[in-house]
Amino acid sequence: MLCGMQIVVVTGMSGAGRSTALHALEDLGFYCVDNLPPSLAPELIALAAGEASVERVGLGVDVRNGAFLAGTEGVIEALREGGHSVEVLFFDAADPVLVRRYSESRRPHPLAPDGDLLEAIRAERERLSLLREEASHVIDTTRYSVHDLKREVVAHVASDGRRMVVRIVSFGFKYGLPVDADLVFDLRYLPNPYFVDELRPKTGQDADVASYVLEREEAQELLDDVGRFFNHTLPRYEREGKAYLTVAIGCTGGRHRSVAVAEELHKRFAEAGYTLHLEHRDVGRKVYPPKK
Repeated sequence: MLCGMQIVVVTGMSGAGRSTALHALEDLGFYCVDNLPPSLAPELIALAAGEASVERVGLGVDVRNGAFLAGTEGVIEALREGGHSVEVLFFDAADPVLVRRYSESRRPHPLAPDGDLLEAIRAERERLSLLREEASHVIDTTRYSVHDLKREVVAHVASDGRRMVVRIVSFGFKYGLPVDADLVFDLRYLPNPYFVDELRPKTGQDADVASYVLEREEAQELLDDVGRFFNHTLPRYEREGKAYLTVAIGCTGGRHRSVAVAEELHKRFAEAGYTLHLEHRDVGRKVYPPKK
């Protein structure tokens, strides 16, 4: 069995944000399983350790596990002894807030089939008391919004240096905007290599086309401005827990200007340490000579 997997156990009071926390872990690249009997966790981790694509696992444990909760502390200790990094996040909130959240959601509390929420919360606290003592962090979400809670999870879990994935997509406006773009930059004001006969059949990946585009003063100003913009905003996107950011770079046909600038931005972001994906959506489309 391979060791060294990062495991985060998410537990706590019903209505305190446990499900939201699991979703935040999924956004951070964790393989998450909710309501798994703790006794089965070592088997799950052993299977996950054999998958190259799974490096981090999130386990949701709550009062719905019922009798399976017994022995959870021993399972956590065994995983740690096996060489894994195990962190337990316990989510809590004030009783009136838990009551209000359940009333607003109209969902039944797992321990309140008769609707007595306060008694169910008391019983739940008692059943989860040992897990609370085991917690690496107790997070009180009484005054938290959903966004506050997600930021808290990111702050506790994403401290291993992993960076947000930046996806750079070049495209042609004549073929429509990328539907998943978070940010769009329009380069149609730059001089167009399409109107230079020897450059028309080439793309922004060719050195002479890239030089034609990038050596212009306005292109250099654009790259500098975009660089400053991202130096300011990317760390803040990461702080909010955003896992992926799609940056769309567009020109008319998506072959020359957008490709050259996307390639240069990819180079600059790589030097800054971001995880990158580069895609040229329309570079393979057929190019036609301009109409006379």
